[in-house]
Amino acid sequence: MPIVYRLLTFLLLIGGYSHAQTTIPIETADFAIVLQTDKANYLNMVYCGKKLPQSADYGGIADGYQFPSDNSGSYNNAYTPAGTWNLVEPAIQVTHPDGNPSLDLKYASHQTTRPDANSTLTTVKLADPVYKLTVTLFYKTWPKLNVVEQWSEISNAEKGPVVLQKYASANLFFPNKSFYLTSFQGTYLKEMQPMEEKLQQGLRTIDTKLGTRAMLLGTPNFMVAFDKPAQENSGMVMLGQLAWSGNYKLDFEIDSYQTLRLIAGINPYASAYTLPAGKSFTTPSLIYSLSDQGTGLASRQLQRWARDYRVLDGNGSRLTLLNNWEATYFDFDEPKLSSLIADTKKLGVDMFLLDDGWFGNKYPRNSDNAALGDWQENKKKLPNGIGYLVKEATKAGVKFGIWIEPEMVSPKSELYEKHLDWVIRQPDRPEKYYRNQLVLDLSNPQVQDFVFGVVDGLFTKNPELAFIKWDCNAVIYNAYSAWLNKQKLPQSHLYVEYVRGLYKVLERIRAKYPKVPMMLCSGGGGRGDYELLKYFTEFWPSDDTEPVERIFQQWNYSYFFPAITTDCHVTDWGKQPIKFRVDVASMGKLGFDVVVSHLSPNDLAFCQQTIKNYNGFKDIVWHGDQYRLLSPHENSAMSVAYVSEDKAKAVMFTYFHDSRVVDTNTKRPIPLAGLDPAKQYQVTEINLYPGTKSTLEDSKTYSGAFLMNVGLNPDVSARRTSVVLQLTQVP
Repeated sequence: MPIVYRLLTFLLLIGGYSHAQTTIPIETADFAIVLQTDKANYLNMVYCGKKLPQSADYGGIADGYQFPSDNSGSYNNAYTPAGTWNLVEPAIQVTHPDGNPSLDLKYASHQTTRPDANSTLTTVKLADPVYKLTVTLFYKTWPKLNVVEQWSEISNAEKGPVVLQKYASANLFFPNKSFYLTSFQGTYLKEMQPMEEKLQQGLRTIDTKLGTRAMLLGTPNFMVAFDKPAQENSGMVMLGQLAWSGNYKLDFEIDSYQTLRLIAGINPYASAYTLPAGKSFTTPSLIYSLSDQGTGLASRQLQRWARDYRVLDGNGSRLTLLNNWEATYFDFDEPKLSSLIADTKKLGVDMFLLDDGWFGNKYPRNSDNAALGDWQENKKKLPNGIGYLVKEATKAGVKFGIWIEPEMVSPKSELYEKHLDWVIRQPDRPEKYYRNQLVLDLSNPQVQDFVFGVVDGLFTKNPELAFIKWDCNAVIYNAYSAWLNKQKLPQSHLYVEYVRGLYKVLERIRAKYPKVPMMLCSGGGGRGDYELLKYFTEFWPSDDTEPVERIFQQWNYSYFFPAITTDCHVTDWGKQPIKFRVDVASMGKLGFDVVVSHLSPNDLAFCQQTIKNYNGFKDIVWHGDQYRLLSPHENSAMSVAYVSEDKAKAVMFTYFHDSRVVDTNTKRPIPLAGLDPAKQYQVTEINLYPGTKSTLEDSKTYSGAFLMNVGLNPDVSARRTSVVLQLTQVP
């Protein structure tokens, strides 16, 4: 690099700013993140806390810090580089075209704009004084909701390619005294299990290397509580998620000064990315909500943000459904499905969903060991095709939806035989299967066209098709792309380009079919993030539909996701009565996976009535504010309420789930929240099983103040395990 360019760059980026401190407050209604340059022009994060009255008040925040800071770098850097002065976990690590692995980033410029009436966007440009590489930090805020979306863009203006070894989305710094991290780990059928720990000195990492189905063993969701363990209604907390559908990495580093550095982004494992000259790399976003009133407010803010700004049709409606999977599995034909379609109408839900097993001819899909990739109707099972079933549903007065798994291929399939080069597999290694299948290479544009064609073909042939259940059941073994090899691109691009390829397919689908509802499924809760939820209306939390387990899972998911996104099905899992199962599923988007003809007359009558009840209050559950009242993790009962935006209506769900302990909380009133203290509310128990009566005084009226300060006792017990109360404002 010419010495003249180095000198000019140094003068522009260092000399011009060495004596002037730049302070950049990124504010919401209640909070502020403050970035500030030091004497050496490094950009530091100096504050995260309550918003101060005047922006000028932020100027002296850094003065009290006693951390090391000199001309060789800054301790609390806003985007920490590797290879020069930094000795902590970096946010970015690169190798330049000349082989130099060093990077230094100094403040260059910033601006704040208003993309719309509800948000602000602050961009901060950092530049290396020696090499022509810049990083732009983006902070988008929705002030009223105290939600921040943060990402970065790395731009290469050098003469050759730069290799990105690490390229984080966000680098945050917190100088509080102590920190409590709640992460959500698990496995198949035990998704989203919370684990709280006090962070100690050192590095705590949450990550995945599965490639697809990335949330199988853990999730990119987390809570950080400041100074004390997380509480529902008090304390400073941050709820966050990396919005990325592939390998992620969250680093929480406590240093010798007991401060916290949080770095979030794509997992750099086997993912060094070669960035050509003149190109930029944009990272996924870290999304987080801040609250000083505990996790309850933080999650309501995040849920509201998701409905208003992220989830596809987040403020719209959803279809209740009957799924055939547990009624038939792979064993069905047209007469059996026609009968189930008739049962859909009889039950009273909106749609019949045909699940796995409807495709494949040379290799029929009669089990899970064949036919993925061969998306033609099985002529033996469906001689008249999907169109016949759509017409049957229309005649019955219900809608029709269908299951697909278009990212996958069975080794026993025509697609595998014809397009082996489309399959992610090591050519010189034995194939390793997950659920008897392999993953298609979505980094390949031909595969992207194929996957788009699966969906487009179904809609083209069947314009009245009303719903897609999109599954993804396998992880990536033997990661290798024949297409990347042919293009002479590094194999380390595969994990990133696979996810980008998936997004490209979904963008094309939504460009042509913008509103058709689609469920995001992945062998249970293997997927569920705010990048995919741009394209999907809902997601499947777990294949474990046992209702007591679902109480815990739905509670845990609710910290990050609104109820309208959470698919909750009534099945035959568990020993709980039908009332308990339906009530639990009514806390999200209700569906059924039962054999309607096997229901007793009373069970059927109950389901029919509760579906009518659900249609009466579903808008409150889907679009209202959620209040977690009694935690199942701490009590033998659980209680949650949803309150309409105008506070005129509410619905309260309470369950007794553990008869092993005596819990005094079930013997006393449960205070509600979110009501108008001045309003009067009539309280009515609904979802009563035929032949039973409420033990509560019918339609009694209370003030909102009474309900929130004294509360209601729903009278749950081992004999009365599920109670749903409806609250309606009275004049």
